[in-house]
Amino acid sequence: MPKLSVNVDHIATIREVRRTYEPDPVAAAILAELAGAMGITFHLRADRRHIKERDVEILKKVCTTRLDMEMAATDEMVKLAGQYRPDIVTLVPERIEELTTEGGLNVKRNVSRLRKTIRSLHDKKLIVSIFVDPEIDQVRASARIGADFIEINTGKYADARKEPDWKREFIAVERAAREGIKAGLRIAAGHGLTYINVKPIASIEGIEELNIGHSIIARAALVGIERAVREMVALIS
Repeated sequence: MPKLSVNVDHIATIREVRRTYEPDPVAAAILAELAGAMGITFHLRADRRHIKERDVEILKKVCTTRLDMEMAATDEMVKLAGQYRPDIVTLVPERIEELTTEGGLNVKRNVSRLRKTIRSLHDKKLIVSIFVDPEIDQVRASARIGADFIEINTGKYADARKEPDWKREFIAVERAAREGIKAGLRIAAGHGLTYINVKPIASIEGIEELNIGHSIIARAALVGIERAVREMVALIS
């Protein structure tokens, strides 16, 4: 059964709308852990549009489960990862104009840069994951450059509305997971997963962790974060 890691970026987004101190993503992380989440995920972006260094510092001190820092493959973020020492770092693409992460990293086109980044993170004794689309060549490239994990992008699966499209994208995720395991990688998945579509992905053999943010935070706005997390954990299990 996959473990649930809750992404608290959207709590910070609500805070930053008013440039104030609430709601606090750290408080949300604590409540999510108490409700059964086995990990907390956050994205420290170059533009600091939601999560700030202050958040990372306190999350590192108070979180008792696995802390996953999403980051761009830049020298600045490698330095900060070494400073904050999360349990795992996930390399993601990042563009200033995007609303949220739009797709997986193109590992094949950035082999040299990503291999250097992974080597630097490994030198700091950090576990490294790469967020990739469910494409076999991207999975294989991730293994070749030394990643420990991949997080398979479930965005197209989540966006599919017609059954043929849904089945095609589900099979792509399933095959990517199988190929990753074959290549010696550990497997996570996430992006766009909801209370409606999570169960099939959770059933895929070999997926260890599901990273879910928006759907949980949206439900939490209506029923509270503890209930929202408990309901998602129940669906996954």
